[in-house]
Amino acid sequence: MPMDRLAYRVKRRLLGKPLTTERISDEKLDNRTALGVLASDCISSSAYGSEEILRVLVPVVGAAAFSLLMPVTGAILFVLVLLTLCYSDVVTLYTRAGGSYVVARENFGPDVAQIAAVALLVDYIVTVAVQVSAGTNAIISLAHLLGDGWTGMDHLQLPISAGVVLFLAYGNLRGVREAGRLFALPAYLFMAAIGTLLVVSAVRGLTSGLPRADLHAAGAIPVGSTGSGWLYGASLFMVLRAFANGGSSLTGLEAISNGISAFREPQGRNARRTLIAMSCVLGLLVLGVSTLAHFTHAVPYSDGTPTVIAQEAHFAFGGGALGTAGLVFVQVATALILYTGANTPFTGFPFLASFVAEDRFLPRQLTRRGHRLAFSNGIISLTVVSLALLLVTRANVDKLVALYAIGVFTAFTMAGAGLTAYHLRRRERHRRLKVAVNGLAAVVSAAVVLIFAVTKFTEGAWLVVVVFPLGVWALTRINREYRREAKALGTLQAPGADLPHGRRHQVFVLVETLDLAALKALRYAHELRPDEIRAVHFAIDEAHARRLAAQWERTAATSVPLEVVDCPDRRLRHAMKELAARTTEDGRTWLTVLVPHRTYTGFLGRLLHRGTGEAMAKALEQLPSVAVTVLPFDVSRALRSLDAGREPQPD
Repeated sequence: MPMDRLAYRVKRRLLGKPLTTERISDEKLDNRTALGVLASDCISSSAYGSEEILRVLVPVVGAAAFSLLMPVTGAILFVLVLLTLCYSDVVTLYTRAGGSYVVARENFGPDVAQIAAVALLVDYIVTVAVQVSAGTNAIISLAHLLGDGWTGMDHLQLPISAGVVLFLAYGNLRGVREAGRLFALPAYLFMAAIGTLLVVSAVRGLTSGLPRADLHAAGAIPVGSTGSGWLYGASLFMVLRAFANGGSSLTGLEAISNGISAFREPQGRNARRTLIAMSCVLGLLVLGVSTLAHFTHAVPYSDGTPTVIAQEAHFAFGGGALGTAGLVFVQVATALILYTGANTPFTGFPFLASFVAEDRFLPRQLTRRGHRLAFSNGIISLTVVSLALLLVTRANVDKLVALYAIGVFTAFTMAGAGLTAYHLRRRERHRRLKVAVNGLAAVVSAAVVLIFAVTKFTEGAWLVVVVFPLGVWALTRINREYRREAKALGTLQAPGADLPHGRRHQVFVLVETLDLAALKALRYAHELRPDEIRAVHFAIDEAHARRLAAQWERTAATSVPLEVVDCPDRRLRHAMKELAARTTEDGRTWLTVLVPHRTYTGFLGRLLHRGTGEAMAKALEQLPSVAVTVLPFDVSRALRSLDAGREPQPD
């Protein structure tokens, strides 16, 4: 239809020319591009991980929080090493997209694997919301630090974040390679910016010294009293909560294993190298940001801005033109990598969803590649749910972090536990070491999940706790329905089961008026060679029915008799269903219903005519021994023939 051609032209203009299936291999990522695309989520977490630790500690122990920050950061880096070893094992053994989902499925079965599937899907959704919100915080922080003339942007937090999500969706709908080219650069820009910040801070700290923040500045989170003794007076519970909060620095570590299908061959080796490089960069950045916070006492603010990393840049570069340029560089690079970190789910979510859908735990539509070889349905689904989450939380990072780490650390737990089971069943070199590393990774990750679920329950974690069992149930329910359908449709009978079981074949042609569309349907009915053809008109307008019957008697255009069925209650579908049921109730008659469908090109034609035939055909879908065929007739072509002085034909 012309409308379809218009829609296709719009799609082609927006997304570019379509790519053929043979081009899939061209859409793979090299290691440098993959580091920028898939590692952005993980590396960018360093921009807010240390700040999340301080949000817990500063209100409890005051300035002592900046000393306690370092051992907590050390514990997080230890977990990073464990998880890096664990996921190096994952990408070596399982070179298909899915990460912890594949590990859990292969070692614990498909039903248990749905825990990992839900964990990853939830994590991807929340990642988009967290990353774009944090990126917008970086922009607004820059405005705060540049001076009064740039303030007043807080109300733009949600609109900017939503706009970025839509932009990311558009970039990914254009295809994997375009997304790589568009989103790889900010990762390297951020590394350069933080590297510059750390070098300048080290030089300034060794020479003139770094300034310190005012802990009691307006808008800063309330500062608690400084304790003494073990852990500076902080309870073990609060330290564990700070550790869990800081665990948000490690989110995104699983992205490479989930998107391994995007790597070039050999996929396992390339993915492992990229993973190790990403972890080394992340470890250096997290340690550097925490160390600067330790010396500068950059304190988190209640509304999230200015951020800790923005304050550190301000202290390191100082005032003047060069200082402002350095601050702008760091904040723009931070915003860009946070925004592009939100792009990682647009690569991982569709791959994972398609993989789960192949296992029949999600709708099959998620397995289809779109116009540019991307999994368009998965991208669109992720976009819609992420925007809804942004709207509900008003793009507040602190609220979103409560939902964030539970999903990803559940996936970490499933990966570690699955690999532990894998190595326990095999006799191989370094078996005990691999079991110990993966088992410890699973235990630590499970502990983080438990801490988050308990300490953040009233702050929004309850939503994830509720969503998890519901999500697993929903995926299992979808799988059960697919299996039931396959069992019902896959039952084959003896040879010759395709032969007709009925002895009679009748054809009904639904007639509204005697015109070319009806004649086309009657002509097609004769081609079917049935035992009987009946033209059927359901009379809801008695005057029109009488005129049609009289016209039918006078015409020589058809030899098929017209049957007028009274329909005084105007329930056309009900009347059609009853007639079809009566015709086939003997169990020996097969009925074909032909529905003439008049199509119109112009908007006016579609506006002036309503189609009831399709609705009547839908009413017959569940009747046995009944087949329905809709026969289109192009009214616009008949009009063009008439305008050209030719007599329209019934095709």
